[in-house]
Amino acid sequence: MEDVLDPAAELDAAPAPRPKATPIESRFLFVDVAAMRAKQLRRGAIVRLDEMLEVGEVPRPLPHKAERIAMEEVRRNLVLYEVPAPPKAPER
Repeated sequence: MEDVLDPAAELDAAPAPRPKATPIESRFLFVDVAAMRAKQLRRGAIVRLDEMLEVGEVPRPLPHKAERIAMEEVRRNLVLYEVPAPPKAPER
């Protein structure tokens, strides 16, 4: 009977921390990732900004526009992204 999971115990457990993405150094990649995240937010995705504050940061009201929220999420490395490999050149 010990193998049966208790649903109440799952509710008491703290959620696992969200992994952080690698910092974006290219402003073009930043814009692309933020634009895709803004599209997700406009379609109803949950805002991730309230999850963590940077050390020494004072809490501020959240921006209202999806684009501003997305840019702040990307700046804080809360948005995971994947850069596709470049296509292979055709052999001659």
